[in-house]
Amino acid sequence: MVSARIRRFWGRFWMRYASAGPLGRVATRFACWCTPPFYGRQHLGMLNNKGFVSPSACIYHNDLGLNVGVFIDDRVFIYQDDEGGSVRLGRQVFIYRDTTIQTGRGGSVAIGACSTLQPRCQLSAYKGSIRIGSDVHIAPNCAFYPYGHGIAPGEPIGKQPLQTKGDIIIEDGVWIGVGVIVLDGVRIGKGAVIGAGSVVTHDVKDGAIAIGVPARVVRMRAE
Repeated sequence: MVSARIRRFWGRFWMRYASAGPLGRVATRFACWCTPPFYGRQHLGMLNNKGFVSPSACIYHNDLGLNVGVFIDDRVFIYQDDEGGSVRLGRQVFIYRDTTIQTGRGGSVAIGACSTLQPRCQLSAYKGSIRIGSDVHIAPNCAFYPYGHGIAPGEPIGKQPLQTKGDIIIEDGVWIGVGVIVLDGVRIGKGAVIGAGSVVTHDVKDGAIAIGVPARVVRMRAE
């Protein structure tokens, strides 16, 4: 076992040279050699002003804004489709493995400081945008879709144009449980809690606890 002191020195040395370019990705790979995976690599993001991007992450995006403390885990996929907008990540945003963030025409993504996306989340910003505040915690397998397909008769669904009721806005301090789906035009207020498996189709007030399909407020946290 490599001592903690050596691991810290090794990671600090190589993260000075880490970047999104080919040589920078090599430096990031070296930094990982003496560091445990998953949560064990979070601290590497604090060692570079653009954070940590795993060598196995796939970044296909020309307008990605990183920040100090950002942690992008293994197999995260960040993709820009035709005319897709920006992706902006605040300080110490953690995005864990197998999460996908994509932007297409009319959509962008912004995630505020100290927010976390646990594994296998899907953020698909087409037609509308996704705005996630600070200190928001999102459990695994959650999905955010600020658009929908038309359902007019006489034509296959896949050929109908996308439509939207508006952006998805998640205010500061929200907690979202496992497997939640959030649809277009929804605002989830500050400090709200969304129960596992819920489908959010309407706004949720500040400090509310909402569960179900569709999600309904069952009580307020203050109660």
